Amino acid sequence: MTTSYELDVNGVTYPVNADQGKNLLSVIRENVGLTGTKEGCDDCECGACMVLLDGQPVNSCSYLAVQAQGRQVTTIEGVMDGPEMHALQRNLLEAGGVQCGFCTPGMIMSAKALLERDERPELDAARIGLSGNLCRCTGYAKILSAVEATAVELNT
Repeated sequence: MTTSYELDVNGVTYPVNADQGKNLLSVIRENVGLTGTKEGCDDCECGACMVLLDGQPVNSCSYLAVQAQGRQVTTIEGVMDGPEMHALQRNLLEAGGVQCGFCTPGMIMSAKALLERDERPELDAARIGLSGNLCRCTGYAKILSAVEATAVELNT
């Protein structure tokens, strides 16, 4: 059954006309037109589709879009600081933590949520904060280094 509603994505209200059973990932990509959020496993295992819902990381492949009405959705496109990359994006690139880039949007979203909860996460806390995101190319050392560098940069 198709329904009409509005979604607040990255501070912009978008009218949506979609099936009630459509997941948030599909609506963000197909209806809203933002394609930075990736579909990996479609089963909540990889984290490529991670977005923030009211500041909390959510696997958008398993979250119904209609449930996001009245809530703030933040995608990777909403992370940039105006025309500048967010410190997380810049530090991840500088650390060499991006190879294929497929996991990057979800990894950044999880790291952003982590740093908003904990300004200076210990290594174990950072590992736990990113544990819902899989990377098949780099391992995690460079990604964790980028999170640590960002924590220092944002809190000095």
